[in-house]
Amino acid sequence: RNGRNSSYTSLSLKKTSIMSWQSYVDQQLVGTGNCAKAAIIGHDGNTWATSAGFKVSPQEGAALAAGFSNPQTLQSSGVTIGGTKYMTLRADNRSVYIKKGATGAACVKTNQSILIGWYDENIQPGQCSSTVERLADYLIDN
Repeated sequence: RNGRNSSYTSLSLKKTSIMSWQSYVDQQLVGTGNCAKAAIIGHDGNTWATSAGFKVSPQEGAALAAGFSNPQTLQSSGVTIGGTKYMTLRADNRSVYIKKGATGAACVKTNQSILIGWYDENIQPGQCSSTVERLADYLIDN
């Protein structure tokens, strides 16, 4: 609120304006510097918005979306995004955290969508997951 945490400040200001899904990707996920790439997909697995060079196929999205209903399948089979298979670190009916080497993603389900924030070796996984979880909380509450 005092300007030091710009992602919190900008999230709190959004109640007065309607943002596109692409704006959430560009400003609230990638724009924070806490996600190298990001996407927002529907519960059907189709992509609504994505950062440049980040592709989640409809099949990959549908498999991820189905995994929120049965997280054990993601624990045993892993998650594929952008053609890369990731090991599942955590999976429940709200959040799925995946990793491969120094890269990974936080995937969080909201009422309407699934947010995917991807990190590389230059971003701490916790920064990425906190950013994605915070945006999910905002979208769920508003």
